[in-house]
Amino acid sequence: KFMHAPLRRWLQVAFLNLLLVSLMGVILRYKIAFSFRFFNQRYLLHGHSHFAFCGWITQALMVLMVQWLNRQKGEFVFKEYRFLLYSNLFASYGMLIAFPLEGYAFWSICFSTMSIFVSYFFAFKFWKDLNRLAVKNIIHSWFKAAFIFSIMSSLGAFVLAFMMANKILHETWYLGAIYFFLHFQYNGWFFFAGMGLLISLFGKIVGSLKPGKIVFWLFCLACGPAYFLSALWMDIPIALYWLVVLSAVAQLIGWIIFIKMLRENRIVIKAALPTNGKKLLLLAALALTIKLVLQVVSTYPALSQLAFGFRPIVIGYLHLVLLGVITIFILGYIVSSKIILPGKYFNTGLWIFIAGILLNEILLMLQGVTGLSYKIVPYMNESLFVTALILFCGLVILNTQIRNHLYQAEKSAYKITE
Repeated sequence: KFMHAPLRRWLQVAFLNLLLVSLMGVILRYKIAFSFRFFNQRYLLHGHSHFAFCGWITQALMVLMVQWLNRQKGEFVFKEYRFLLYSNLFASYGMLIAFPLEGYAFWSICFSTMSIFVSYFFAFKFWKDLNRLAVKNIIHSWFKAAFIFSIMSSLGAFVLAFMMANKILHETWYLGAIYFFLHFQYNGWFFFAGMGLLISLFGKIVGSLKPGKIVFWLFCLACGPAYFLSALWMDIPIALYWLVVLSAVAQLIGWIIFIKMLRENRIVIKAALPTNGKKLLLLAALALTIKLVLQVVSTYPALSQLAFGFRPIVIGYLHLVLLGVITIFILGYIVSSKIILPGKYFNTGLWIFIAGILLNEILLMLQGVTGLSYKIVPYMNESLFVTALILFCGLVILNTQIRNHLYQAEKSAYKITE
């Protein structure tokens, strides 16, 4: 009972951070739809995105990976990672405050740099602990690749921070640095860490199979060249273009092989997972499938230039990955692992939040498609503001229920020890 207490407390903090991300999203949408002169829109957007990456997704993945290590070692390891988890949290809250106040300036750069160095130290320590484990499997490879891509993504962040601090205005370098950071975060660190956790749910069913290694190498080798999927608007050599096409196709093939593996073992997997966990993981899998298909479609250069040059489509794509794939996966993993046992109101909050994600994607894509033909959908900004409120309300209920679950779990644990 007590072994799970730190895990639940850390997850409670992570979900509170997700609520704050959502609140900033509400303010951003309100400011666009109506007027709110107390915040600089661009500064607030920087704070929203940095805190979402570091305070929500990275914090949650770190906590869940430490819990996985806890199970592998059969001993309590949260104490060893406590300083790093607190440090990441401190850097996240620093960015949450600094970016909306000053944009890219001294303090915001200090806190974002701190978060990067925390990720380095976490990767170094976790890598060492992985090497000490007696049993090695494909999950280790996914986690190690996640750390390599996380470190690679920081190069984009450093270039971007240098350009912003020194007022260097070069659009190609600026966009290139942003997409480099984003790509190796959500297609590298987030995706590979998530796949490691996902495979750990199925135990030896998937991890020990030979196709599992093929899937890993297809995604791993394709991840680097796939960066240029976000940069096809640049003038790149024809050989590199075909490598990019190959990488997009390789990732889709890898995902098809993985799904086929799961289907072949569906009876065992269904028996191992609770109903809500299966539904959430299926939703995340559907979102990932859409993302991978869109990647292949986007290799058509004219379409890529059009899409990445149009803001609503870029925002819709980012939300598809960060909310549709990563956030729903984290929720699905937590429910499937029975870390938090969902009750009636938990499920209500959960599905309100999911409905908000789906509505948000539909509206953003509608805004993007109609915008390409220079048509304006009436009340679109107001609708997106209402959608942000739906997401926020779902998370308020979720956070309340997670807090109640934590309280009840600790209460029952104390009764057992008395």
